Amino acid sequence: MESILKVEHLEKYYGNRGNITKAVDDISFAVTQGEYIGIMGASGSGKTTLLNCISTIDSATAGHIFIRGQDVTKLRAKDLSRFRREQLGFIFQEFNLLDTLTAFENIALALTIIGTPTREIEKRVHSVAKRLEIGDILPKYPYQLSGGQQQRVASARAIITNPSLILADEPTGALDSKSARLLLESFETLNRELGATILMVTHDAFTASYCKRILFIKDGKVFNELQRGSDPRKAFFEKIIEVVTLLGGDNSDVL
Repeated sequence: MESILKVEHLEKYYGNRGNITKAVDDISFAVTQGEYIGIMGASGSGKTTLLNCISTIDSATAGHIFIRGQDVTKLRAKDLSRFRREQLGFIFQEFNLLDTLTAFENIALALTIIGTPTREIEKRVHSVAKRLEIGDILPKYPYQLSGGQQQRVASARAIITNPSLILADEPTGALDSKSARLLLESFETLNRELGATILMVTHDAFTASYCKRILFIKDGKVFNELQRGSDPRKAFFEKIIEVVTLLGGDNSDVL
């Protein structure tokens, strides 16, 4: 299958010559079309820094990141904004919705910016909203929505432009357990029915158990990898806990 993302010998250092921290230390991996991958690790392991480099929010110190064959580490600053807009979808822990826009308008904004015809915008917004079961809240403003509803609106916004890669940073971190479960089921729908390629950073084993593959990061390096295969989610969750224990972290950090 087509490689959507390829990370080659990625390194990210912070600090000066006398006090250097290796946040990401020679990481390499690939993601193919339609994969749903989790990145796990304790606080300070480098997982969020890795995501920030892939998303072009932060720049790598060394190595290469290819998204659909484009080396984003070589893009000039003026080209990065267009690349993010056309190729990437973002879902953050904080929903980052615009308070003055309705749910419909928040979802449609990216299409409006690139000049999509109004009739096409309406069709695509309603189609995605139906899959995420948020069609009835499209006229409402963010303050009128629950946290779970806001995050599903944010998910619809991320997918509306048909990006090559959806990047999710602790997407369930601000949600209660019921809302988190509904959101994760929505991610499964996006992945299974729309073929969305998702790369999600999480410290939570329950959240990670919805993924198809997990990379475990420790001290800036890939420590282990798990494939879900045909395992039911509960069995995969138990395997995740086993690896977390090997990582030497506190289970309370990932539950």
